[in-house]
Amino acid sequence: MWNFPLAPDQASTYAGPHDALFYTITALTVLFTLIVFIAVIFLTVRYRRGTKVNRLDPVHEHLALELTWSIIPLILALGIFFWSTKNFIDVRTPPKDAMDIFVMGKQWMWHVQHPNGVRENNSLHVPVGRPVRLIMISQDVIHAFYIPEFRVQYMVVPGRYTYEWFQATKPGTYHLFCNMYCGTQHAEMGGTVTAMSERDYAQWLQNQGESVGQLSSVERGALEFDQMKCNNCHTDHDTERGPSLNGIAGTMRKMSNGSTVKADLVYLRESILRPWDRLTAGYGPAMPMYQGEISEEDVVSLIDYVASLGSAQLKPQMASDSRNLGTVSQKVRKEKQPRMAVGALGSEEEKSMGNPKPRALAVGSLADDGKGR
Repeated sequence: MWNFPLAPDQASTYAGPHDALFYTITALTVLFTLIVFIAVIFLTVRYRRGTKVNRLDPVHEHLALELTWSIIPLILALGIFFWSTKNFIDVRTPPKDAMDIFVMGKQWMWHVQHPNGVRENNSLHVPVGRPVRLIMISQDVIHAFYIPEFRVQYMVVPGRYTYEWFQATKPGTYHLFCNMYCGTQHAEMGGTVTAMSERDYAQWLQNQGESVGQLSSVERGALEFDQMKCNNCHTDHDTERGPSLNGIAGTMRKMSNGSTVKADLVYLRESILRPWDRLTAGYGPAMPMYQGEISEEDVVSLIDYVASLGSAQLKPQMASDSRNLGTVSQKVRKEKQPRMAVGALGSEEEKSMGNPKPRALAVGSLADDGKGR
């Protein structure tokens, strides 16, 4: 609106409605403050000691005045309520065609993973004119992902996924902040958001991938699935050791306690990290827990791979047969440098992927129950 620090550029579809509501509330606040201020000054001067005014017949009631100062504020308050409710619903309801990007916050940096597996640190590249949904989680404490020019912010907490979405409206480089105090270097936990045309964004993704022989998230998940020996228990059909994961994503699963749960993103994550929390019907607590053993990036890749196994939304790119997994392994071994585009956690991933702990996702990783069986 104006080029000064209290009013950063409007660079998203939500920025306009947000600012319109904000300035309307500000204007009404200033207006009524002035009305009260002027009334107080007027009455103070008029009825000060020594003035010749009639004080013998004070007004005790005035129906018209009372209705005026009750009904007008009520109408304005209801208008603000419905207007703000609409804005809230809009900003918390991403379009169905929104592109998902994973964000992981930790003291004191942001890690970002794009749909094709490209990763970045403390920066986020997005296409202009396309809705983007950020799926966020924290590795340690509570953070807040804040983009002032887009007028969006949401909490990033450990242990569960949170979401925010936006649609950039013009190319440019914008500020990114953590807006929740998270430790001694909180002020340094910032970065940039780069909005570019769809064509430039597609080219950027392609260049980042080619520059490091990038694996897609599904391919990386397939490799982890093989290295962690998940396929010892989870094959293409249910066995005594574990249920098949083919087509599990998005389905309703029956738990050992008789309840049912949808195998969504939250459930799949819980089933990998804490499989004993909810056990799949017919299976016991045989799968090891991976809480603290693997990174959030690895969890995301495993979830993407599981979702690709017969999922209606993701065509399987890496089935769990040995030939495909072998192809991926050969592809990784050829690389002499970290697989992460833009260097997000390069050393961290190489560590977790190159020297996996000899633990099998025994009996039911991702068990229906959220409990790994």
